[in-house]
Amino acid sequence: MKKTYVLDTNVLLHDPLSLFQFDEHDVVIPAIVLEELDGKKRNMDEVGRNARETARVLDQLRTTGKLHDGVPLENGGRLFVEIGHEHTVDFPFDVMTNDNRILTVALGLMKQYEHDRTRKVVVVSKDILVRVKADAIGIEAEDYLTDHIVDTTNLYAGYREIEVDQAIIDEFYKVRQLPLEAVSKNQLYPNSFVVLKSNVSKASALAVVDGLQPILRPLSLDVEHVWGIHPRNVQQRMALDLLLRDDIPFVTLLGKAGTGKTLLALAAGLSLVEDERRFNKLVVARPVVPMGNDIGYLPGEMEEKLRPWMQPIYDNLEFLFNANSKDELGNILAGIKSIQLEALTYIRGRSMPDQFIIIDEAQNLTKHEIKTILTRVGENSKIVLVGDPYQIDHPYLDEYSNGLTYAVERFKGQNVFGHVQLIKGERSSLARLAADLL
Repeated sequence: MKKTYVLDTNVLLHDPLSLFQFDEHDVVIPAIVLEELDGKKRNMDEVGRNARETARVLDQLRTTGKLHDGVPLENGGRLFVEIGHEHTVDFPFDVMTNDNRILTVALGLMKQYEHDRTRKVVVVSKDILVRVKADAIGIEAEDYLTDHIVDTTNLYAGYREIEVDQAIIDEFYKVRQLPLEAVSKNQLYPNSFVVLKSNVSKASALAVVDGLQPILRPLSLDVEHVWGIHPRNVQQRMALDLLLRDDIPFVTLLGKAGTGKTLLALAAGLSLVEDERRFNKLVVARPVVPMGNDIGYLPGEMEEKLRPWMQPIYDNLEFLFNANSKDELGNILAGIKSIQLEALTYIRGRSMPDQFIIIDEAQNLTKHEIKTILTRVGENSKIVLVGDPYQIDHPYLDEYSNGLTYAVERFKGQNVFGHVQLIKGERSSLARLAADLL
């Protein structure tokens, strides 16, 4: 069946190339969508960039024909800019909002094709209420799912638990390695972890998949603590192993609030910069995305404006340096020139060699922003992305389409990459219970 997809503005603001993701079917852009794109194009953020990129794509397609008559797309479908359906159909909602104008276009197309059983009209929107209203008036509606990486329940965890014979665990402790085929027939990615559990006793062993050959081996570093931080569970041990290894320049840590992601990354970074001098600088950055209502512009110089956004990092640093106040921590940091806290706003165009880089709250970054950040990493640097896909404040992202989960799924299997999903909350019993129940 030939389908005609009517796109909402938020789809194009989310992915400017969404026009080409509907196979051989037709794509319709209502005129009001162009007006909304025009209102966003001056924004100096990801939304504005996508609005401008969509405009460039449409301008390029315009050279192949008249958009209102339809122009061919490379996949076999056609693109139309649709005008004039607002007065041709009876619309059940009283107020003609921009969303409702998009729905009138869909209703008009349905009326146009009402005698053609080979055609179907579908509204595509990332706005749940638009899809609800479409369904209420008999229009088929879908979310834009093309960029969804994976259901987060199936997200790569970075480790597996495997039940084996006791003899295999004994051999691992004796020989200090095991061939992968002796443990599992399923694929095990390089630098992923395996918890071997005996099928007859409580014996277990923690191993890591070698990045260069198909074997299991013990963890590279058997550390008791880093910068005074002791790993409290097996996933934290895995995380510290990845954070301290020289051969893995890219690490991602996922987990609910209170699992220790940021604290472990900071402790490892401080250790490698201040104690072992393996890097020249520790750089910590966060995206400037507010939770709830934004409080507007902040007074002062850049450091003062940045302080509220970076306060979670300062809280962790106060704990790591055992500082009793903000002033005491400020005096400590003033004497350490190798620690730099900054916003991600000005990262484009930079090159960052010999640095340990931590990007906190990375779940609020888009795929494009993640690519921009990773392409800034210079020689002998290490970058750590930290975040929780279930705590997203960005209005155009969700747990399936954010840049952090995208990076995890695209990099798994690469020798330069390591990942761990932390499960157990260690902040407090209340925080752990809230993360599980709420």
